[in-house]
Amino acid sequence: MTGLSRQDAFIKATPLVFVLIWSTGFIVARYGMPHAPPMGFLAMRFALSAMCFALWAWAAGARWPVGRAQWRHLAITGVLMHAGYLGGVWAAVKLGMGAGLVALLVGLQPVLTAIWVSQSGVAGQGTVSRRQWAGLGLGLVGLALVVWQKLGHGEISAVNLALAAGALLSITAGTLYQKRFVTPCDVRTANLVQLLAAFAVTLPLALLETGSFNWNTHLIGAMAWSVLVLTLGGSSLLYLLIQRGAATVVTSLLYLVPPCTAVLAWLLFGEAITPFTVAGMALTALGVSWVVRSNVKPG
Repeated sequence: MTGLSRQDAFIKATPLVFVLIWSTGFIVARYGMPHAPPMGFLAMRFALSAMCFALWAWAAGARWPVGRAQWRHLAITGVLMHAGYLGGVWAAVKLGMGAGLVALLVGLQPVLTAIWVSQSGVAGQGTVSRRQWAGLGLGLVGLALVVWQKLGHGEISAVNLALAAGALLSITAGTLYQKRFVTPCDVRTANLVQLLAAFAVTLPLALLETGSFNWNTHLIGAMAWSVLVLTLGGSSLLYLLIQRGAATVVTSLLYLVPPCTAVLAWLLFGEAITPFTVAGMALTALGVSWVVRSNVKPG
């Protein structure tokens, strides 16, 4: 296999790898979150991830973003896509909301993104075709089938709902903002700037939290996976996908995360997969294929 063909194969496999990595987020939360406060865990995760990216960028001689505006745009996306999204999800689950309900709420992002794209008409975002709307709707139905049985689990309160909704709005706004304002730059230094901004936001919140770290194998494993795989791998792939694709196409991939999470939970924890789960995963995959294969018209 030539160098060019290997690169093409890697690019084609990127969406699948991203979905598999991103799907482990709730699994990591199940392992580690009972043993640490959410903002404290995230602040440490961001700090360790930033150090890893700094070493990686230094060793590779990566180029830094050019201009104050680019730094500012990266910092804003870091606050939205790291601190806002993860902080809302982890805090909502920590306060008792079931992971299935959080997954369903955050899984509405493709629809929210499509609505914004279709209404805004911002150049560079693209418009949403009828086929893509149909795919988004089908994916939403499949997503609901996957997680509907979990909706009654966990305590639901106004605070939990607000945190989950905030996470949804945060990652949606961050995705659209990055696609609109962040010009292509080295993924290592871009992630470093984003993580430093997220750390600056979560650290003060962590200092206000009650509770302490109970270091054990579950927490250590969750932290290591969060830093090395979810942040260095997943966040880097998400950054590349947003830069290379239309916002609607990229966010539609997130429809596949809850079904993949269900499969991982079955493999690791023995959680049952019902006929509704299988049907939902099939509908979700079909819906995503409609969105990804459709041509996005220039806005």
